[in-house]
Amino acid sequence: MTVSLEQAEELRLYQQTLLQDGLKDLLDHNKFLDCVLKVKGKEFPCHRLVLAACSPYFRAMFLSDMEESKKREISLEDVDPEVMGKILHYIYTSELEITEQNVQDIFSVANMFQIPSIFTVCVSFLQKRLCLSNCLAIFRLGLMLDCARLAVAARDFICDRFALISRDEEFFQMSPDELIAIISSDSLNIEKEESVFEVVMKWATAKDRESRVKALPVVFESIRFRLMEKDYFRDHVEKHPLVKSSPELLKKLQIVKDAHEGKFAVVKRVKKKGEKKTGDNVINGGVEEEGVEKEEEEEAEEGLPGILNDTMRFGMFLQDLIFMVSDSGAVAYDPSANECYYASLSAQIPKNHVSLVTRENQVFIAGGLYYNEDNKEDPMNSYFLQYDHLDSDWLGMPPLPSPRCLFGLGEAENSIFVVGGKELKEGEQTLDSVMCYDRLSFKWGESDSLPYPVYGHVPGKWNNIDNKNRAYFRKQLSILNLLLCAFKSFPTYSEPKVTISYLGNIFLAIALFEEMTFQEQRFSTCGYPNVLAFNSQKFYQLVKNHWSREWFPTFAFTEFPQKRSSVSLVSLSGTLFLIGGFATVETESGELVPTELNDVWRYEEEGKKWEGVLREIQFASGATFLPVRLNVLRLTKM
Repeated sequence: MTVSLEQAEELRLYQQTLLQDGLKDLLDHNKFLDCVLKVKGKEFPCHRLVLAACSPYFRAMFLSDMEESKKREISLEDVDPEVMGKILHYIYTSELEITEQNVQDIFSVANMFQIPSIFTVCVSFLQKRLCLSNCLAIFRLGLMLDCARLAVAARDFICDRFALISRDEEFFQMSPDELIAIISSDSLNIEKEESVFEVVMKWATAKDRESRVKALPVVFESIRFRLMEKDYFRDHVEKHPLVKSSPELLKKLQIVKDAHEGKFAVVKRVKKKGEKKTGDNVINGGVEEEGVEKEEEEEAEEGLPGILNDTMRFGMFLQDLIFMVSDSGAVAYDPSANECYYASLSAQIPKNHVSLVTRENQVFIAGGLYYNEDNKEDPMNSYFLQYDHLDSDWLGMPPLPSPRCLFGLGEAENSIFVVGGKELKEGEQTLDSVMCYDRLSFKWGESDSLPYPVYGHVPGKWNNIDNKNRAYFRKQLSILNLLLCAFKSFPTYSEPKVTISYLGNIFLAIALFEEMTFQEQRFSTCGYPNVLAFNSQKFYQLVKNHWSREWFPTFAFTEFPQKRSSVSLVSLSGTLFLIGGFATVETESGELVPTELNDVWRYEEEGKKWEGVLREIQFASGATFLPVRLNVLRLTKM
């Protein structure tokens, strides 16, 4: 009678468990023990047969003519007794407790004893816990232990976050080969090659200056000078003191200058038959995948020198997109190509939220109701999320301590401000409080209160007013005036602190408006078919401390062809876009009904007119809109 595959697998697992339990029982009762491992004074009785079956290291030892093969006691150097105990426990039970504190030690011992199952578990453990603080150490560990899988995973993590990690002091402790392995990668997430050159030159002078300067000719082979602006190459690369003092570097840069003029140098590479490239070698800085084997023929091959490599980096595919965030997901729209991309289909976005994009292209949203189990006294908070460009998902940040709606969200320096709004409690009290989130310490604090309780206002930001960086917001008050307050944040490692100063009232009433900056002008849209434009430099007379009627507005702007309210304005790549809003639309029965529109309009600067771009865009309903720069290679086209 033939046994089914399922029955055969069940029998195999049963026999495996029976054998393992039997061996552990023999160990526990000191039966048939024929070997003692001595590690720094601690003894571990065990069975030679079990060690030989699980570890090629011990198998080779016991089968060799070495003295250890005949001795009962075997001394092991460079092994921690606690780690050795965990390894033996795993061999007899398949149970292994791995923590962030012991994983590297267990990994090293597993590598020495050649136990692949532990090796694989440790690699997976480290890969899942890659972060900014440990990625460089894990990268070095992968190279040191010849583990291509771990080294490649860590290198890719570093490349994705190169701008952040290259600021770390640990980054500048890398050897030339380690540096080359990173900067030679096509997956480097940078917008401009100039940043690679600047990091390399900083690395060259950070430590062991003499030896590192000698290594620069090899390191320069991994910098893609042809991707740089020619002016930058001439003014910064060629004139750098380290470059000017090195004839070898000047010679290499001459090859690049010749290529700019269309004269390409050619080099011959001789390949030897039978050469293999194993997965753990760092060749020209590249870490190749394990198991890759290249059979090379014995012949000369012509090609360009490495310094003429002009392949674009992964991070150079950033595009300006309109980012639409709603409770059904996040979508990025490219108006130039009329293409939409899925950015995130997360369902955790609150329906009533406010969104913000910072100068560093970081996207935040706040709003909704969140039950915080950690806060027993006041568990009701609002969501506060940040968009992760790398994983195309939302990261949960410290929740907003004071739940509210119809608030303003703005930024200044390293802080994010949540201004006023209505309390999400019975009575919906209008708030005058200002919450401040410090992006450096990841903490919320509360600033001074506002002069008035406000809600439904629009945050804005002006630079170069009285030569200081300040965040402002404007608010309709009883449709009679608008309030302007100035915030100045003070960086601190404790709770963020801000000061509030009342500046005055705007003389013009505006209802249901949107505001943004376009070509150094401030734009507002209102509940009429108007777009108002005014000069940010003359918007408020700080010396006289009042609004100047003769300076507002600076110039008239083209009337929008339809009466709308609650529209969204986005300035993208020098073009002004107007999206959606509400308009009164006549139905087939002749009834006038307020209707939400999801179309996209573009302002034509030359013709001074508004043009329709898209009649209806998916996911725009109930969404907030932001101008962002995203890498389209990470996104899925709709």
